[in-house]
Amino acid sequence: MSKIIDAVSIVMTCGDEIFAIQRQNYLAAFPGYWAFPGGKVEKEDSDFCSDQELCKHIDLRLFGAVVREGKEEFGIDLHEEIKKGNVRSVDYLGLAVTPDFNPYRFATYFFKIDLKQKLDFVVDQNEAVFAEWMSAEQLLKKYNEGKVLAVPPVIKVIETLGRQPDVKHIENLITTYDNTKYVPYIENLKGMRQIMPLSHTLPPATRTNAFLIGDDVRIIVDPSPQDNDEYEKFKNTVALWGAHKILITHHHPDHYERANLYAREMNLPMLISRDTHMRITRLKPAFFDGVQVEFVKEGDVVTSWLGNDVLVMEIPGHDEGQIALYSKDLSWYLAGDLFQGIGTVVIGGEEGDMRKYFSTLERIIKLSPKVLFPSHGIGLGGTAILEKTLAHRKQRESQILNLHLEGLTPEQMLEKIYADVNKNLWPYALENIHKHLTKLKQDKMIS
Repeated sequence: MSKIIDAVSIVMTCGDEIFAIQRQNYLAAFPGYWAFPGGKVEKEDSDFCSDQELCKHIDLRLFGAVVREGKEEFGIDLHEEIKKGNVRSVDYLGLAVTPDFNPYRFATYFFKIDLKQKLDFVVDQNEAVFAEWMSAEQLLKKYNEGKVLAVPPVIKVIETLGRQPDVKHIENLITTYDNTKYVPYIENLKGMRQIMPLSHTLPPATRTNAFLIGDDVRIIVDPSPQDNDEYEKFKNTVALWGAHKILITHHHPDHYERANLYAREMNLPMLISRDTHMRITRLKPAFFDGVQVEFVKEGDVVTSWLGNDVLVMEIPGHDEGQIALYSKDLSWYLAGDLFQGIGTVVIGGEEGDMRKYFSTLERIIKLSPKVLFPSHGIGLGGTAILEKTLAHRKQRESQILNLHLEGLTPEQMLEKIYADVNKNLWPYALENIHKHLTKLKQDKMIS
């Protein structure tokens, strides 16, 4: 079990207004997310003391962290503001503990600081693309329009303050679920429900995201629970909202295991590309028996999201038949295995093509969707992760080219490039090397 680290989050309000921040898309942690300032509780925070009446009901170690983070992130001494009489109230809104399926866990204590007069905060523009006062109702409206990407407790705060600006405490800041009956699920963007069953995927990932998308017609994407027990919990979870169709993004087993079972049991049609259908049939001839198959291709509209068409795009490279979904207004793009929030993507087998992979990445970067969702990991703001992935692939290609010109074999390159990587993953790394060499031949860089 992961160690749980104490942290604080500072919700600054002034009447019915709230100070909202959106993080830069290029940040390593939670890029593009809307958040409240805060951070880890440090050892020195235990030394904080105060004789102020507003602080008497607060754990001073935690409030010491609030004051320190206020100085670091706002450029404001909140304790001095209390002394000056500019703070109307200090309220402990509640605690949110990161679920146990996450490798990095925090116990985050949310504090609401209500000011009598708004302050001009100094926020690091390298950290925040947006940092302004706005009404809580406005912020809630932005969330309901699918324009706010945030972790569940932040969304709960936005929803509550949008309806009740003077709230003093919020029950259940994070959704809890019975893990004997349900699999984990989150909704970091309105209408994009991310259901996370354990799957037979490649490490370090352990789960494959199954997205439930759609207004009137809800599509469950890539249902692939690893065993019968996980399958039952997966069914229970989807049943909280209900599904009308299944969509499979590509033919790798961690994206469709037990999807046929689910289709037959729930009498749901399965949307799939012709190439993926062919590859699965070749591997498992009886897989589609009793399943109503609907072939989809680039440009097809499969459902709607908050009133926007949801379209199909063909994205070969990782897998020849892979398809993506995206909202017509480019609020989000479901990129499947083009990148991973956990680990890196393998380009291998006959279905993998490094040249097409480069082209697909470049195409999506040019589209510039506001949020990218992977099949493994959480959604990320902007396309910085794709730009980073493409840059890494180009750097790796240059490295392989130089080693090839030095006369090294692929196996020798493997030992040199991936010396620090777990040897259990070397077969996949070797496939990547071979695909880079094939691309170099296609590009006439080597013979």
